[in-house]
Amino acid sequence: MEQTKFLLDEKEMPTAWYNIQMDLDRPLPPVIHPGTQQPISPADLAPLFPMELIMQEAAVGPYAARYIDIPEEVQEAYRLYRPTPLIRARRLEKALGTPAQIYFKYEGVSPVGSHKPNTAIPQAYYNKKQGTKRLATETGAGQWGSALAFACRLFDLECKVYMVNISYQQKPYRRILMETYGAQIVASPSNDTNAGRKFRTQDANHPGSLGLAISEAVEDAMTHQPDTKYSLGSVLNHVLMHQTVIGEEALKQMEKAGAYPDVVIGCVGGGSNFGGIALPFVREKIKNGKKTRIVAVEPTAAPSLTKGIYTYDFGDTAQTIPLVKMHTLGSSFIPAPIHAGGLRYHGVSPIISRLYDDGVIEATAVKQNAVFDAAVQFTRAEGILPAPESAHAIRVAIDEALRAKAAGENKVILFNLSGHGHFDLGGYQQYLNGELQDYEYPAEEVKKAVAALPQIA
Repeated sequence: MEQTKFLLDEKEMPTAWYNIQMDLDRPLPPVIHPGTQQPISPADLAPLFPMELIMQEAAVGPYAARYIDIPEEVQEAYRLYRPTPLIRARRLEKALGTPAQIYFKYEGVSPVGSHKPNTAIPQAYYNKKQGTKRLATETGAGQWGSALAFACRLFDLECKVYMVNISYQQKPYRRILMETYGAQIVASPSNDTNAGRKFRTQDANHPGSLGLAISEAVEDAMTHQPDTKYSLGSVLNHVLMHQTVIGEEALKQMEKAGAYPDVVIGCVGGGSNFGGIALPFVREKIKNGKKTRIVAVEPTAAPSLTKGIYTYDFGDTAQTIPLVKMHTLGSSFIPAPIHAGGLRYHGVSPIISRLYDDGVIEATAVKQNAVFDAAVQFTRAEGILPAPESAHAIRVAIDEALRAKAAGENKVILFNLSGHGHFDLGGYQQYLNGELQDYEYPAEEVKKAVAALPQIA
């Protein structure tokens, strides 16, 4: 009998996160204070984050190591859903008629249906440990907000979520899930912050963006000191490090499958799920000589890697938080209302940006209708309804499998299915009714947005 699922026992679950900063050939560019235009210090970040997360972000002190031990309290919470399964998509292979082997790591088995608790849990844990009472955050599609609401419930913290307005309208059930966990949710831009009120004055029906919701959440944290901290679900170094449990498990499971991927694929917005699956395989590539192609997939409506510029930019629309060097469309970018709300961000993680700039990873952008076409094809073959974000990776996995078919090559393809799409049925309905639009972000708009940014030497 051919094996389809490759499972790990709880005893095989990773007990350490992988810190890729220790394996880069040179340090990441410093984070810059927007006022002084000098590198920030831990004290500059202390109002926003607990000190242990700040040290993880900078890889200093006890966190200047390749592997960081996962606290037992975090491991205990992880055991609610980890290890997650690795599945060979045999029915999809048959439907495509491809000789390629297609595997996917399925993170949709978590309580909130996505990979996001992998970092929400440790962030809530470290905040609770330092005495934080309340966390403020943003969310696009609602997957991150749901994860932090869940994690705050585990560690008895209050949670305030600024949800991008277009997703607030498109995905009411994700909002209800967050409220069920006990979080307070408002549509962003909101009337609860100065940043939100400014943009609502300009447009009462403003669709919002992740950058704008970040501005609101940061302002909330700064104006509710000392009990409130800010929590971010993507982009930052410590977030990607927490997510590496995905790739570390996948390495063990691919070994059980008796195969090693020729191609590793993940969708990318800020970079959390892509980093989670990719970074352990990047380690094997740069340290152990593996030849794996590692492909980041983004929407043509928010093509930060494929059309963005590698430069210093603000992480938020109101331009209040520190500047980081990343591939960016400009912090003033307001994305089209695509259904992959988790990918509607103007920038990409500094780590992912560096790896792309150095040619270690690849990137491609795909259109919304092609993404949903792949999602439906996958659902009809494998029975799992993917989140629109994850379906970007499915699109490229199918394309790779078809290229292998044309070439007669037995390629091994691995992609991260970072979440299910049970709360995304509105998008599927539009697709099935032929009502979805494709959006292409023009390169000239990037030039205009980036021209207004501060010039950092």
